[in-house]
Amino acid sequence: MYKTKVGDLMQKYFKVGQIVNTQGLKGEMRVYPLTDYKERFEEIQWVYIGDDLQTKYFIEKVRYKNNLAIIKLKGIDNINEVEKLRNKYLVIPRENARELEEDAYFIADLIGLNAYTVDGKYLGVLEDVMQPGANDVYVIKSEDGKEYLIPAVKQFVPEININERKIIIDPIEGMI
Repeated sequence: MYKTKVGDLMQKYFKVGQIVNTQGLKGEMRVYPLTDYKERFEEIQWVYIGDDLQTKYFIEKVRYKNNLAIIKLKGIDNINEVEKLRNKYLVIPRENARELEEDAYFIADLIGLNAYTVDGKYLGVLEDVMQPGANDVYVIKSEDGKEYLIPAVKQFVPEININERKIIIDPIEGMI
């Protein structure tokens, strides 16, 4: 559920990751990717951090550990500097984002979508996208705190409308 200010910002900028922790003592950071694939960081030359859209941070080194990217930014040289950035987002201008194939979406664009069944029943908000294997799984959280796991395939998700901020779910019996 994006506020207007954030929604307007995301029309021009794209969140590619969230800094979740430090890695070692020399300023590396663990980043949770909010992209279509984590190897995207190898294509990105620089990022903004948080809402500071004036300072470019150039990516010096990238490696991967499980579902996280380990990133070293030029000019950030110690664990204390990274610690101050924890939970902030790495942001790039949308024009720097690569083209997507048809029916593909950036994870950051999906988070916060309102989820409805095909018959119009409100389910909740798309809270996360898990990537356990061949297919992604959408995590829908209802207003009463229940979580629904929906496979990200056309059979169960016939429609995603980023402009209207909604996702339509066609669940089988027992799924919700």
